[in-house]
Amino acid sequence: MMSRTSRFAALFAGLFLAFSMVAIDHAEARRGGSFGSRGTRTFQSAPPTRTAPAPTAPVERSMTPNTGMNSAARQPQAGPQRPGFMSGFGGTMMRGLLIGGLIGLLVGQGFGGLAGMFGFLLQALLIGGAIMLAIRFFRSQSARSPAPALAGAGNAQAPRFENRAAAQQRTAGSFTIPGFGGGSGGGSPADVSEEITLAQGDLDAFQQLLTEVQEAFGREDHAALRRATTPEMVSYLSEELADNAQKGLRNEVSDITLLQADIAESWREDDRDYATAALRYESRDVMRERASGKVVEGDEDHPTETTELWTFTRQNGSNWKLSAIQQA
Repeated sequence: MMSRTSRFAALFAGLFLAFSMVAIDHAEARRGGSFGSRGTRTFQSAPPTRTAPAPTAPVERSMTPNTGMNSAARQPQAGPQRPGFMSGFGGTMMRGLLIGGLIGLLVGQGFGGLAGMFGFLLQALLIGGAIMLAIRFFRSQSARSPAPALAGAGNAQAPRFENRAAAQQRTAGSFTIPGFGGGSGGGSPADVSEEITLAQGDLDAFQQLLTEVQEAFGREDHAALRRATTPEMVSYLSEELADNAQKGLRNEVSDITLLQADIAESWREDDRDYATAALRYESRDVMRERASGKVVEGDEDHPTETTELWTFTRQNGSNWKLSAIQQA
């Protein structure tokens, strides 16, 4: 009976997992997710804006090495672990007392020897606990001593980042392009990049790229994608198109209309500029069967609304290209 119940439970779990995987695959059949590169800020959250006030999804796929994750993974191995009480002198003493009490019990002292051993053991535990409390007290006192110096250093550096964020916000707020507003800007304290300002022509280029990339993806125009996106983004989008073609599907995107947009941050790294914009737009986004043209997902009669963060990049003042997409 137990074996039959176990087999039934395993079969049910396997079917549930299989149907879950099918549902996930169907949901992710269309273009989605967060992928691409944002330079040294690839794995950092972009500042919130009026268009995308909620935290954005982190980049899931990128060719940029995640150095922050690697250093965090190596951090626990930086120094040897402090041995516990039972693994040092205390452990040796405990094991000696237990062995001695057992030997006394076996050679004829009976439970009296064992009771005396437990009494001495209790005294040793009390003494050891008092010593450990004293050590922790002295360690906490010594750890508190450098705190004022660190707090003063942090307060001295804070205005620099506040000024950078305020300057970026004033710059973004001065744009008059329809649908674009001001973002919060700024970077993280560990960021060594340089904040830059954007012109009206830059925002016009971002709005144009939104339409060009979407329409090129819907037409499966690889040449147009190469002109408008970075090689990394071309690889991800081409992979998506190839996957749709293998399934006999075609993702059509048309009638793109920008509703609202904010500049989240813009910065320079060496000879390359980056700008992340929160975009809220409408589009007719449907999935069709290649053979019959039947719509299998989406509504061709009603546009859908999407909010994403698009990061654009240019090198040495060349044309802007799409380098990352993050779901808001």
